[in-house]
Amino acid sequence: MRMRLPLGGLLLFSLAVTACVQKAPPDLVQAVEELDRRLVEAEGARYAPTEYGHFAQHWVAVKGRILAEEDVIRWPWESNQLAVDLRAVQVEGQQVLQVAGAKKEAERQDAAARVALLERRLQSFSSRIDRIGSRVVLGQRPVETELALRQARSYIEQGLFARSSHVVQHATRLMDDQKELLQAKLGRYADERSVSVWQRLVARTIEWSRTHRAVALVVNKADRRLTVYRNGRPAGAFPIKLGFNGILEKRFQGDGATPEGQYHITRKRDRGQTQFYRAFVLDYPNDQDRRRFQLARKTGSLPAGTYIGGQIEIHGEDQVPMSQTLGCVMLNNRHIDRIFDLVEVGTPVTIVGALEVKNSVSMALAALGGAEDEDETAAEAELTEPDQVDEG
Repeated sequence: MRMRLPLGGLLLFSLAVTACVQKAPPDLVQAVEELDRRLVEAEGARYAPTEYGHFAQHWVAVKGRILAEEDVIRWPWESNQLAVDLRAVQVEGQQVLQVAGAKKEAERQDAAARVALLERRLQSFSSRIDRIGSRVVLGQRPVETELALRQARSYIEQGLFARSSHVVQHATRLMDDQKELLQAKLGRYADERSVSVWQRLVARTIEWSRTHRAVALVVNKADRRLTVYRNGRPAGAFPIKLGFNGILEKRFQGDGATPEGQYHITRKRDRGQTQFYRAFVLDYPNDQDRRRFQLARKTGSLPAGTYIGGQIEIHGEDQVPMSQTLGCVMLNNRHIDRIFDLVEVGTPVTIVGALEVKNSVSMALAALGGAEDEDETAAEAELTEPDQVDEG
């Protein structure tokens, strides 16, 4: 004999059974899954490893329970613990996202500050080396530093902040190397003994001008100035330009450097006789230049296949690229016109690096390691060290 339930009782039983199937709210599950994806994108495991680890552990446990208890029946009056735990995981994930976001933003700001500091240092550094015409001394290093700066900026745009800071450190080392190279190449401009030698050469030239009541020329490379002495007294001073490497002492043909020492004018070339408007040809190389060249060749300090060169002149402005290659002394055309008739064949010409220890070159070198760099170093010390990580 079968027991029959009234139709209404059967319907109530079916509804009760359906209502007691415990399921996690789908929208809540989807919200936590989306939160987990956002944490991966925000690099939560990197920026908040402890907090993210706890979140991941709890999320895995709740997901396991969702799968295991999918068909478990609960009475309607029983609480849905899965939903409660799922909401707790959601709140925890949101907190982790805030912590990771704050730390990531702090790292971005730190990396951006490092790049901004490097930009200021590079701008100041470039301005000083251009002022003394010494960029060519540094070879490709300034270009490498600029490329490193661009790469650091690019890494920030990609969100690779630690890599950006590491590149900034590399660029800073490149700048420090350049400073050391400039000190090695141009340190003689700040050397009292070197300046004393130059002063004696000029004093002899001026005395010769006074004794012979004649004209003599003095070229000061640091000040970029040619001074005309007449009867031992200054009769005029004119700005000059040097070769692309003119601040250095000439060592071999093609180095673009301007020679230093005591010379004489061997020939005057008027308009139509030179590519350089008007020109005074110097007796470079003289005996001292040849001895210095031979010694450098014996010691192996010269590139292979180099020659001592010649054709050093004081001339006008035409054919600028060629004159820069030769390492000549260039005057404005109007200025060479003013002294052309004063100068004769045999006129002494003394070329020196500087006449004062405090000259444009030595002061620029001092500034590269002076108070401004100290301020920048202090600012850099306030920045946190970048984490040693691989950012994929």
